[in-house]
Amino acid sequence: MSQRLCGRIRAGKSLPIHIGKDTSMNTYLTSRIDVKACLRATADTVITLLFPRRCPVCDEPVKPWHALVCSECTSKLSYIEPPYCLKCGKHIGNSEKEYCADCTAHPHLFDSGRALFSYRSISASIARFKYRGRREYAACYASCMADHLGAFIASCKADALVPVPLHKSRLKKRGYNQAQVLAEELSACTGIPVRSDLIERTKKTVPMKELSAAERQNNLKKAFKMRYNDVELNIIIIVDDIYTTGSTIDAVCREFKKAGVERIYFISLAIGSGV
Repeated sequence: MSQRLCGRIRAGKSLPIHIGKDTSMNTYLTSRIDVKACLRATADTVITLLFPRRCPVCDEPVKPWHALVCSECTSKLSYIEPPYCLKCGKHIGNSEKEYCADCTAHPHLFDSGRALFSYRSISASIARFKYRGRREYAACYASCMADHLGAFIASCKADALVPVPLHKSRLKKRGYNQAQVLAEELSACTGIPVRSDLIERTKKTVPMKELSAAERQNNLKKAFKMRYNDVELNIIIIVDDIYTTGSTIDAVCREFKKAGVERIYFISLAIGSGV
């Protein structure tokens, strides 16, 4: 290989490829050899071998090593199956009902949403994902979302994925926003861009898992603020880890509605059961 060609490859420049015998026609295609992508893929493989990815179910090194979840753990994942609430996506036991009791009693601001897993089946995994630095779980979560919620995501025709923001103090302590990590992995699967710059959490809310529905709503008053008056988006999908009563999603929706967003959907990793 000539030094000139080697130089072009190292620089990641386009290489002309001749596809015809008649050079007078000047029929060429250019093919970019993305050296950086090749190096990145090689580095990822080496890192995975040296520091094995953890299975989001058992938290042991994934077997086989190149998978996202252990083959024997896939059956332990409990996906939300029909019948489910047409508004929030909670599983409901009565197939004759269209909406769960919560959505029937409390109107929501979002158009509709779906969740991937039942909360009880994945709660320990999500806790490790959020509080023990298991960011690599997001690749598995996003892949499962694309497989099981792909039709719903495509039907939304969203302009952007918007992760629910963390307060800056909590972000500093944790080191990352789990919703944003999940959104970025989902973006890689779906091609929908992530917009984490549009809204911020201005109020340090207290943990809501022990709060009632009314306490959650009060806790989230003035918790979020738009960074721009006009976001120039028509349809968004809000991404969060857990959906319980919908208070957080509604609080984020309220701000985006004020900014002119017409249709708002959500997806979450886990959700409780409905009646």
